[in-house]
Amino acid sequence: MWLSYINDYVNYLKLERSLSDNSVEAYQHDVIKLTQYLEIIKSDKKPEKITHNDINDFIIYVAKLGLSAYSQARIISGLKSFYKFLLYENLIQNDPLALIEAPKVGRHLPDVLDYQDIEKILNIIDISDNNGLRNRAMIELMYSSGLRVSEVVGMKMSNILFDICFLKIIGKGNKERLIPVGHDALKYTRLYIENVRNSINPSKGNENYVFYNNRGQKLSRVMVFLFIKKYVMLAGIQKSISPHTFRHSFATHLIECGADLRAVQEMLGHESITTTEIYTHLDREYLRQTMLDYHPRAKKS
Repeated sequence: MWLSYINDYVNYLKLERSLSDNSVEAYQHDVIKLTQYLEIIKSDKKPEKITHNDINDFIIYVAKLGLSAYSQARIISGLKSFYKFLLYENLIQNDPLALIEAPKVGRHLPDVLDYQDIEKILNIIDISDNNGLRNRAMIELMYSSGLRVSEVVGMKMSNILFDICFLKIIGKGNKERLIPVGHDALKYTRLYIENVRNSINPSKGNENYVFYNNRGQKLSRVMVFLFIKKYVMLAGIQKSISPHTFRHSFATHLIECGADLRAVQEMLGHESITTTEIYTHLDREYLRQTMLDYHPRAKKS
């Protein structure tokens, strides 16, 4: 039923509204995101059975994945268009989005960077400096794989699986997950390890960490916050940015490019939103392909 309605909707956008292919694809993806969410929660509701509460729960879900207010508003706009079409075609009797309001969007988006901003920050870093190369690798990893700052500062050598391009991360609740990592992140991490880390004499108890300060100790979260703040200022970006911003940007950019919601949830290490069933982990190859298909820095230059 969903597929049939979506196909009719796509034809309507192309033929009657004469939208460009890119616009049609964006509207289509907004509806597909809702169907993916329904699959995640094991719901077989048809389009005409969707309620205001279903839409509200869906928006809460994508917000928890890290989507900005702007992206949430974009999805709501797409769903409103879809349901207006269904009403116009007399395929439904009630619009579940009639009372749904988009989140307020200000001039600046403090929680998410666009890809051009990401590139500005990365390019401002002086990688001829040892700490600069270290910082470039850390930011690349946070953006490439959606890592929490605690996960990147606590990363150990055994967590980086260079041979299969994955990271083995121990996240909240001491739970382990495998995350695909992009080419650029691996490249700068390898450069740092080979040219900087391997020449540092680590202090006792810090031997296995990947990233060190000048005393051979694991970096603190505050240090990461401070060097990111410096680079954001040097890049001339007028937004309130923290290490967590790169995790949010990772999720937003993947989803906006069409990545499966469940794959993004898996890579972020979020708990399943279903409480009645044990979450089934997605196939490792599927996660890797999702990264290659949808992440701006996943492929080789």
